[in-house]
Amino acid sequence: MSATTESPVSGPASGDSPVRGSASGGTRRRGIARLLRVKRPGRLAAEAAALLIAVAVAFPLYWMVLSAFKPAGEIQSTEARPWTLSPSLDSFRRVFEQQDFGRYFLNSLLVAGTVVVLSALIAFLAATAVTRFRFKFRTTLLIMFLVAQMVPVEALTIPLFFLMRDFGQLNTLGSLILPHLAFSLPFAIWMLRGFVKAVPEALEEAAYIDGASRTRFLWQILFPLVFPGLVATSVFSFITTWNDFLFAKSFIISDTSQSTLPMALLVFFKPDENDWGGIMAASTVMTIPVLVFFVLVQRRLVSGLGGAVKD
Repeated sequence: MSATTESPVSGPASGDSPVRGSASGGTRRRGIARLLRVKRPGRLAAEAAALLIAVAVAFPLYWMVLSAFKPAGEIQSTEARPWTLSPSLDSFRRVFEQQDFGRYFLNSLLVAGTVVVLSALIAFLAATAVTRFRFKFRTTLLIMFLVAQMVPVEALTIPLFFLMRDFGQLNTLGSLILPHLAFSLPFAIWMLRGFVKAVPEALEEAAYIDGASRTRFLWQILFPLVFPGLVATSVFSFITTWNDFLFAKSFIISDTSQSTLPMALLVFFKPDENDWGGIMAASTVMTIPVLVFFVLVQRRLVSGLGGAVKD
C-alpha cells in the first residue's frame, strides 16, 4: 500500500512573487509621487514668475493698442482706465490720411528688406571664410568684429554724417542702408560662425568625394544647414532697421520723400499739445510688420536660437 504525498508548488507561480512585485511597484509609485510633490512647488513658482514677466512685457503693447482705439476724450482724461467702452478708429484715420504715409511705409520696408538680405548673404560668406579657412590676422579680424559691437551708435552718428555727406548719400535711402548693414554684420558673423563650425567637416569631405564642388557644397549643403541661424540674425537686423529713428533723423534732412516710417511720428508731436491717439495708432501700425515677420519665421527662429547641427 503506497501513500502519495503532494509536493509543494514551486516556480514563478508561488505566492511570494506577486506580493513582492506588488510591494516593489507600490514603493516605486510612492517614490515617484513623492518626487512630484517635491518638484511641484518649484515648478509652480517658475510658471508664476514666467507669467508675471510675460504680463509685464505685454502690458505696454496692450496700453499702446488700447490708446490707439480710445477716443480723444478718454486719452486726455486724468483718470486712466485699462479699458474703453467706446472704441474709435479716428486715430487710425488721421494716421492713414497723413500725407506720404504710404511712401514712408514702403521706404521702411525697402530699407529693412535690403539690410536683411544683404547682411544674411555677406554674414554667411564671411562666417564660412573665418571658420573653414586659416589665414593671417584671422583672430584679429574676429576681435575687431567683437569690438565693433561695443561701440555706441550715438558716438558714430556725427562721423557717419560727414562720411555720407562726402559720398553724396545724404537724403537718400542708401544713407540708411549702409550704416545699418555695417552695424548688423558683426553680430551676424559672430552668430553664424558657431553654426558653420557645428557642421561636421566629415560632411564636407564626403561631399567632395562624391564630386561636389566648393560652390555646390556652400549653397546646396551648408546654406540649408545654417539657415536657422540666418533667420535668427535676420530678426535682429530687421527690428533694429525697422525701428531706426536716429539715422533717419540725422541723414534725411530736406527730402522728406526719402523718410521712413518712424519719421511719420513727428507729425503728431505738436508744440501746443501732442496727438497721443495718432502717436499710438502710428506705433501700432509700425508694430504689425514686425509681428508678421515673427509669425513667418518663428519655427526657424526657435531652432536657430536652440543650436545648430550636431555631429
